[in-house]
Order: sequence, then structure tokens, then C-alpha cells
Amino acid sequence: MVKYSGIKIVSKIEVKDKNSLAIVYTPGVASSCLKIKDKPDSSFDYTNRENSVAVISFDYQMSLERAIFLKTTLNIDAYPFEISSDEESKIKLVVENIEPSFGAVDLSLVEQKVKNINFNVSIPVLRGKTDNLKDFFLCVSKNLFMFSYDKLEGTLYEKSLQLRKMAGGVIETQLTQEEHIKPVAIISDSSAVLGLGDIKGSAGLPVMEGKAVLFQELGDVSAMPICLKTQNPDEIIEIVLLLQNSFSGVNLEDIKAPRCFEVEDRLIEKANIPIFHDDQHGTAIVVLAGLLNALHLAKKNIEDVKIVFSGAGAAAIAVCKLILAVGAKNVIMFDIDGAVYKGRKSNNFAHDQIAEVTNLSGFKGNLKEGIKFADVFIGLSAPDLVNEEMIKSMNKNPVVFALANPAPEIMPDKAKEYGAFISASGRSDFPNQINNSLVFPGLFNGVLKHNIKKITTQIKLNCAFALASLVKENELNTDYILPDALDRTVPRIISDNVV
Repeated sequence: MVKYSGIKIVSKIEVKDKNSLAIVYTPGVASSCLKIKDKPDSSFDYTNRENSVAVISFDYQMSLERAIFLKTTLNIDAYPFEISSDEESKIKLVVENIEPSFGAVDLSLVEQKVKNINFNVSIPVLRGKTDNLKDFFLCVSKNLFMFSYDKLEGTLYEKSLQLRKMAGGVIETQLTQEEHIKPVAIISDSSAVLGLGDIKGSAGLPVMEGKAVLFQELGDVSAMPICLKTQNPDEIIEIVLLLQNSFSGVNLEDIKAPRCFEVEDRLIEKANIPIFHDDQHGTAIVVLAGLLNALHLAKKNIEDVKIVFSGAGAAAIAVCKLILAVGAKNVIMFDIDGAVYKGRKSNNFAHDQIAEVTNLSGFKGNLKEGIKFADVFIGLSAPDLVNEEMIKSMNKNPVVFALANPAPEIMPDKAKEYGAFISASGRSDFPNQINNSLVFPGLFNGVLKHNIKKITTQIKLNCAFALASLVKENELNTDYILPDALDRTVPRIISDNVV
């Protein structure tokens, strides 16, 4: 009989080209998120939640062995957790707040500590022995065999819904005989999902599953999606710290600003595993790489150009900080209240910090006024904020990165039509896709391989320079400033360059 020693999280669906990427991940995944937002119980239809069980104990190896047993005997996708406290209040906090990601919780390994806890959840919680595990958990494993994307019908969003419903989400666990490597946890409170905003709880789970697919397929990194019920930063931090011995690292995802800054900063300070907020730093690395190549083609230096941002949230501020780190000097950020400047009444603490190093002239107008004579536009905000007049008011050979997702500030083809020298977006159906998948799989592969505990600014810069250099001089052109999102050589190069 085969003896298994580990579990890894794998994709049910092959991501082989841009079309399949758009269906499995973005923008197609938005359709499942919206379905679950409107009807939370449909998370059991459009994700693998129906077959997912959290196994919690005070010892990771015990939880792992129990998870292997559940997979072997019942084909349940069981995920092992170690909780670092036996206090009832801490166990209750964790169980109640991971509920949006799981169909059941197995606490049979700690039954003496949990028998008197009243959990406020709507899923089964196993507190001890039962005569029939299968009937208790009510789990259902779905798989697609000999699947072809050609069988899907309708729009991109309809195809994505069909796929997820047929397959029961896009990830599952797989038993291995290899040494077990703890997964990276993809942690979200679903407060800033794609361009959908605060959709809460399990509505963000399709995105996190899609992210897990890319971790595995591109970086050979096992990643576990966890959407939390709470949006309280203190509770998010406490839950991650209670469970950190279950993970090899944490990828924070889709947590809105300014909450995300506090969560990341405090976790970096307190956790003993690497913490990375991909919406901030993954975006920043890819944007910087693309911008360096775009400015090279435009024959402009980053120290000399005027750069305007539409958006002053987590991603925009992280991008801004990274481009400042390589010499940008003339940068102005805009949000719904206009230009960000020192002393602005609507500033949060993150705005106050970034206002110290940007908009040094104290400009107080709106985006339409501020974009005049700009060399670079970077949008991380909302659809349809930029028009023909604004593009034409920019300096010669303007670079336009309209990255609101799934609908950009201006469509890439329109930006080019109106005079953009280089136009980029987050979309896979236009040239110059700015996609975080170029970074996080390889970055985490390298972080784990080299046992790195803290992801520094220098690591981010190393990754950006490596990514930019992958487009050779003889290949670089206005429609090709970054490698393809599914270029399998990229994660290896990124991994090699984290040190």
C-alpha cells in the first residue's frame, strides 16, 4: 500500500493560454464572485468549498496525518492547521472566521478543548468521534476529465461560471510521497476584490482559488485560499499569528486601504514567516518593470518625467514608492478628492506619508488639470476616467498604464488612437498586459527556496529589474514591453533573482 507523507494544492484545470487564464482567473472570475455576493450559499456551487474541510489541532503533523486520512478514505480535500493557543476564545475566533472558505471543520483532534464551545457557524463542526464521517461532512468531490475549453458556451463570464460549476471550483488537494511543504496562505477579507469592491466573505473565494492555480502552475508553490469573515484588522492579524505555523508564508490579497497597510506592517513585525501583500508589491514590481522598458523606448529618463496617478489606494501607493526608489522625482497622485497634497483634510495616514515625497509643488487641482504635460499616466482606480482630451494634453510620446481591472480608466486601443505612444492595461485581450502573475509565483518560489523571512525593497527591485531584462533589446517594441503572463521562464528568473 502506498504511504503518503504530504499534501499539495493543485489546479483542476490547465491554464495553457490567455483565453484559459481569462476564464480561470481574471476577468472571468468576477462572474462567480458576483453570484456568491448575491447568494452566499452559491459558494458551494462555484468553488471547491463543498469538498473542503479544515483540520485543526495543536500539532501540525497530527493535523497533516488526519488530512491525509480524510483524503485517502473519503476523497475530502482536507487542509491541516496548527493553532498556537488552546484558549477557547482563540479557537472560537479562528473557526468562526475561516468559515467562508470551508464546508466543515474537523476539531476531533482537540475534542477535550472544544466540547463546550458554542460556535456561531452554519457549517458542520466535528468535535469528536462519529459513526459516519462521510455523512457528517456531506462533502462532494467534483472533477473534470478530458475537459476542453471549447465545450464552454456564451460570453467569457458565462464560460467562467460554467467551468466553476462543473468542476466545483478550480483547485483540489493531491496526496504526495514527497516531503510535505507547508502551503502559502492566500489571506483575504474580501474588502477590495478586483474592481468589485467590498463583496465580503466567501464572495472573494473564486479569486483566491484562481490565485492558488497560478501559484501552483507557474511557481510550483502550493497555496491555500482563506477568505475571512472578519474585516477587523486586529482580528485578521491575530488569526494569521495563531495559524502561522500552518504556513510557509502569507500572501495578503484584496484587503482595502488603509487597513491593508496596518495588517501587513504589523504582521511583518510579529510573524516568523514571510508576509507579502500582492496587490501592493506584486503590482509595483510589474508596473516598474514595464515602465522602465516603456521609458527606454520613449527615450526618456525616469528622473526627468512627470508621472500622474489616478488612484491613491494600496496598489497605487506601493507603485509610487517603488518608482521613487529608482529615482522618480515629479509625481502627483489623484483620488476621488483630487490631488493628494500635504495637509489635505481627506487624507488618511497613508496619504499623509506619501504626500511628504510627492506633489512637491503642492498642486491642488483635479486629474484633468494635473495630467497636462505629463509623460506617464498610471491608473489604479476606476473605469472611464480618462478621455481623448486628457491624452492629447500630455507630453510627446505619452505612456499610459490604465490598470483598473476588469474595466480600465481608458481602453488600451482608445488610448493609442488618441495619441498614447505606449498603452498598457491589466487585460489579457490587449498587448502589454500588466499582470501580477509575472511576479508572485516566482517570488514565493525563491523566498521559500532561499528561506527568506522578510521581503525587502531590494528584493522587489531585483525582481523588477530581472523582469524588465527578460524582454531583449531586439524584441522590445511599443506592443511588447513585458513577457507574456504565462511565459514559464519568468518564474524561474524571478526566483533566481530574489537574492
